Parts: sequence; C-alpha cells; structure tokens
Amino acid sequence: MLKRLLALAVGLVLYGVSMSMILHAGLGNIPWDVLHQGLANQLGLSVGTVTIIVGAVVLVTWLPLRQRPGFGTVANVVVIGLAFDAATPYLPDHPKAAIAIPMMLAGIVVNAFATALYIGARLGPGPRDGLMTGIVARTGWSVRVVRTALEALVVVIGVLLGGDFGIGTVLYAVTVGPLIQWFAALMHVDRAVAGDTSVTGEIPQTGNDDSARDPHPPSVESVPTVERSSPCTPHSSN
Repeated sequence: MLKRLLALAVGLVLYGVSMSMILHAGLGNIPWDVLHQGLANQLGLSVGTVTIIVGAVVLVTWLPLRQRPGFGTVANVVVIGLAFDAATPYLPDHPKAAIAIPMMLAGIVVNAFATALYIGARLGPGPRDGLMTGIVARTGWSVRVVRTALEALVVVIGVLLGGDFGIGTVLYAVTVGPLIQWFAALMHVDRAVAGDTSVTGEIPQTGNDDSARDPHPPSVESVPTVERSSPCTPHSSN
C-alpha cells in the first residue's frame, strides 16, 4: 500500500506540474484546462484554485450517477491544483517559440507519465474520469462518444470565457492516449489497468485476453511501484 500511495502522490504532483507547463507554453491547453483558465480569467482566481473548485463540483455530479470515490479521487481534487500553482512561479509565461514548443512537448510527455503512475496506483479515478464512466454506465453510450462530448463542451465553454485553445490542445488529444499506454507497458502496469477506459477512451476487451484464461493471474501487489487518468482527450485533470 505504501508503494501505491507513493505512486499516487508522485503521479498527481507531476500531473499538476505538466498542466502548468502546457498552459504557460501558450500554445493551447489540455481540454479541461481551457475551461479552468477561462474561469480563472473571469473570477480573478489562480488556475490551480479553479481546478480544485471544478474538481469538487464535478465530484458532486457523481451522486446521481452512483459513482464511488476512492482516496485517490479526493487526492486528485486537491493535489493537482496545488501542484499547478506551486510550479507556476518557475515557468515562463507565453515564451518565444524556441522555448514554448519544447515546453509544451515535455509537458505532454510528463502528463502521460504522471497519468500512468497515478492510475497504476488504483486508489480511485479522478473526478472528471468518474463523471465520464458514470454517464457511460447510466446511458449505455460508448466511452469515446461521452468523453469526446464532455471535452468538446468544456473546450467551447472555456474558449467563450477566454481560455486558450490551440495546436497544443489538438496535439495533446491525439498523443496522450498512446503515450499513457506506452508508459504503462514500460512500467509493467497490469494489463487491465493499462486498458482503463478513463485513460484510453476504450472499453477493455478481456474476452480474448490470454490473462483471462490464466488460472493464476498476477495480483495487484505484484505490479511494480511505478504504476495511471485524464484530462482530457483530454482530460484532465483528470
């Protein structure tokens, strides 16, 4: 359990830092961060504070969806926003392209690594991921449709409120899923965890999985320390 808590803590902190890197690169935010930044602009609050508030509000929507939060869910709401604000003073704001592009790319990679870490801990999904999977469970719609609709909605609202949408938003959407899968495999995260719907946007197909026929499948405890969400074709903060 201690190893899982450590993986969760490191993953959430790195996730918040990666969000800050992508936002300050100024080339487009993670989809949910388009909303967070737009709200921050309108309310005069820090993006980290808004991230915490939005996470708490989204968590309330779990009630009618009958979703159950875990320790990691609550930690997700608090830690990511705090880590975002803690990293902000050390990052240049809207730097020149020579710095902005590498910072954005590094932010996406770090975000994927962080996601693999905290999902691998298996201590509860993020509030935004739980909202998505809850809607899927209640409606029967596909994960891909629900995730795309949610993230499109928050992006549109965020842009109307003044949040940044750009190439970084699109690049994140098309690369973060494969990167998370790669990091999960590199860390030897359990196949079922690596295929988590909140990460890949797909429901794991276990019917033809060799592990499903294994009478002695590996236990969760056998998963190495460095074992994850998202945002957001974004996730999310997540």
